[in-house]
Amino acid sequence: MPTNTSIDAVIIGAGGAGMMCAQTAARRGRSVVLIDHAHSFGAKILISGGGRCNFTNTGAGPKNYVSHNPHFCKSALSRFTPEDFIAMVQRHKIPYHEKKLGQLFCDGSAQAIIDMLVAECRDAGVHFALGTCVNSIQKDGDVFQVATSRGNWTCQSLVIATGGLSIPKIGATGFGYEIAQQFGHRIIPTAAALDGFVLPAALLKRTSALSGISIDCIVTCHDTSFRENILFTHKGISGPAALQASLYWKPNTTIVINTLPDTSAKEWLLKKKANGSGAEIHTVLKEKFPDRFAVFFADTYASQLPRVAQCADKDLIQLAEKLQHWEIVPSGTVGYSKAEVTRGGVDTNELSSKTMESRLVHGLYFIGEVMDVTGWLGGYNFQWAWASGFAAGESV
Repeated sequence: MPTNTSIDAVIIGAGGAGMMCAQTAARRGRSVVLIDHAHSFGAKILISGGGRCNFTNTGAGPKNYVSHNPHFCKSALSRFTPEDFIAMVQRHKIPYHEKKLGQLFCDGSAQAIIDMLVAECRDAGVHFALGTCVNSIQKDGDVFQVATSRGNWTCQSLVIATGGLSIPKIGATGFGYEIAQQFGHRIIPTAAALDGFVLPAALLKRTSALSGISIDCIVTCHDTSFRENILFTHKGISGPAALQASLYWKPNTTIVINTLPDTSAKEWLLKKKANGSGAEIHTVLKEKFPDRFAVFFADTYASQLPRVAQCADKDLIQLAEKLQHWEIVPSGTVGYSKAEVTRGGVDTNELSSKTMESRLVHGLYFIGEVMDVTGWLGGYNFQWAWASGFAAGESV
């Protein structure tokens, strides 16, 4: 496409949200160019879901998203639903399956989703400018002047779909936040989210021997609970339940782990005593847990206790409470290098929930992860990319 020209809409960011917005706008007859500094489309799509792309969740709704403006996501999610995206996937004959909890994955490679979105953009007449760096953006009256490494565009609508800070090795930058601030927008403080927890040094010294062990549990953070597995790592705790909890976690706050979600630990231990069990604590715990975890927990929280039959009731009750209310204050999360998403971003109080357009600057739009809307693990963030991209595409 010729540069140094006028066009209806420039979209910066060729990820999921950007491609959805581009095809939606182009099908309305708008002239659209999709710009990205990367040389390929959808890097985050390609690595998601273990390379199979967890492209949506059939249960996606407002309750699955975190934002300082919790009602903001309702309009877009209601107008482009998981069923709408599934219909596109089916139209392109991409095999998929539900893994668990409404999470839909490609049977094959995530590349199929990228190819589908690129094909939809091409069919709609979207122009691509990959490997193109944006040097500056200015507003001149009713139009934007976008200067890039491959020439300049003048446009009526400018869409920022540049994502957040997570996984910088695939090209994530803070560019979108910089543009937002240039035009007077507030940024809700950002943090790595859907990320593993780093444990305090004293506790990590004990748990390091547990690396690779996974247990089913309930993890609670700020009154929000998730029932899935946690996975012990050489840095701390990961796994789905921990990653979900990290979305709600802030420094110096406590997470609570119920390691026996289907059992009354108190009744179980007291029954063991009543039956005259002569077993040591770690031996009893091995009935419920992997051996290494049982030994760790007994050594850490019950090392002074005798065999079960000789334990005082109050000591067994205290151990039961620890098993079902294990409080940990993480020292942090692993960080943006491993985080699935970025929490925080462009303040949605300054955006239209119907169109994603700025309330401060006419013609400026923000979509996807760059905004202060963050979904749970399990396909919810991709559904937000599709829904917010579609909403903006209907307006630009």
